[in-house]
Amino acid sequence: MGQLDLDQNKIEQARAAAAKIAEEMDRFIAKRSTVATERTVLRLLGIDGVYDGIPYVNLIVDHLNEVGLLERGSFLPVIQAMMTLNLSGQEIAEKVTNSSLSLAELPTVAEEELISFSARLVDQQLGRIEQRRQEREQYLATLGEGKQPYLYVIVATGDIFEDVRQARTAARQGADIIAVIRSTGQSLLDYVPYGATREGYGGTYATQENFRIMREALDEVGEEVGRYIRLCNYCSGLCMPEIAAAGALERLDVMLNDALYGILFRDINMQRTLVDQYFSRMINSYAGIIINTGEDNYLTTADAVEAAHTVLASQFINEQFAYKSGLPASQLGLGHAFEMNPDLEDGFLLELSQAQMARQIFPDAPLKYMPPTKHMTGNIFKGHIQDALFNVVSIMTNQGIQLLGMMTEAMHTPYMHDRKLALENAQYIFNNMRHISEEIQFTPNGRIQNRAKEVLDQAAAFLLEVEKKGLFEAVEAGLFADVKRLRDGGRGLAGVFLKDEAYQNPFEDELRRRLGLKSRRG
Repeated sequence: MGQLDLDQNKIEQARAAAAKIAEEMDRFIAKRSTVATERTVLRLLGIDGVYDGIPYVNLIVDHLNEVGLLERGSFLPVIQAMMTLNLSGQEIAEKVTNSSLSLAELPTVAEEELISFSARLVDQQLGRIEQRRQEREQYLATLGEGKQPYLYVIVATGDIFEDVRQARTAARQGADIIAVIRSTGQSLLDYVPYGATREGYGGTYATQENFRIMREALDEVGEEVGRYIRLCNYCSGLCMPEIAAAGALERLDVMLNDALYGILFRDINMQRTLVDQYFSRMINSYAGIIINTGEDNYLTTADAVEAAHTVLASQFINEQFAYKSGLPASQLGLGHAFEMNPDLEDGFLLELSQAQMARQIFPDAPLKYMPPTKHMTGNIFKGHIQDALFNVVSIMTNQGIQLLGMMTEAMHTPYMHDRKLALENAQYIFNNMRHISEEIQFTPNGRIQNRAKEVLDQAAAFLLEVEKKGLFEAVEAGLFADVKRLRDGGRGLAGVFLKDEAYQNPFEDELRRRLGLKSRRG
């Protein structure tokens, strides 16, 4: 394949700056936990369900906060209660909720017995995630899957059972990944809704039961069409690690999971987001889930020509945060988007330059390429051509995951026939241009080459500026996507706390060990 002549020193400089940014934030993260992280620990202990409409995990965390134990983590008090009373985590949760048990009034358990019991339980619960990962590997070995770029489409009816109907249809038409869009505003809820839902707006609530229902449906249609169909959802927002855990337990394959997206585009507190993304990515890594990052959103608020370097800079930062959580490059679906103004002369060349540059800089990542949305007008004929050009860039640069554009973008949630036309568009282009990248050579000092050099230079300088300022200060200054956020502003800050010296989270400790990460306990 023809290669852009990229300055390797600049790439190394940018990557080194991003690594320092992530390292500084990792030291900040290591001292803190959040209510969402502690609720995730409780879910991993087997606690589920709701009481009077409120999740048990929320009620237990509230209880621990009230009795002054939350800073020690949710794991230890619940484990002590399980051992003392010989009950399951779910039974402990029910007793605390009906006020027949206080986790502040438990006898001390011998440390040796506590360590032994905890180790067995953590191994057992992580084994559930490992089993789901093995199921995926077995399906891939027996059914196989579509070629990359994976054809990725969305369903967003608000009703999980109607979503299933549409997802099955899309799979039969050739889709490789089905993303169930979340109900509008769910990322701002500080709890995870429960059960099967039929009342979402602009999408369907992300719940563990909805994950189970869709996973079962896609397995059935996968057997029918003879290839594994991947399932995608979203663990951004105030419940990042909880939804990651639910997805891991129900064998989701792809999760939207960005380090900065919630801060910039949902005004979620930056401290909360950065702490939560850490544990959520550990879970996704262990579950074999590909994460998708949200750099494409930068270009919905900023100009695609002027802000191109911020997309690349964010990709470098997301890469380093992912590595801090043990996530390998093979599961790192870094995002970018085809968002040049279609009236711009040589806009296609600029898009090709950006996509090829990302492909070369992150060669092992299954890059997630997003379709034109900002400049879609409702003219379905022009829109279909814009999507075709997007598909051409993708196959020319060997992208990994292709979220297909819809000609009716900016009009309504796609109909089933809209998806069919989008799939046919991509299938036609990908088939007819399958090996085009092997025939391409880029002109030295040509427009595509020089554009890549310009963007890489700007990204490296940008990252050095962020490193100098610090990530918090850079976000406060509006360096990313022209959006300014305050470190003490936004939603969810009250859910962040400093860990006590006695804090324990054996799930994190064991995941770090299994993922080959250095222990934070020295």
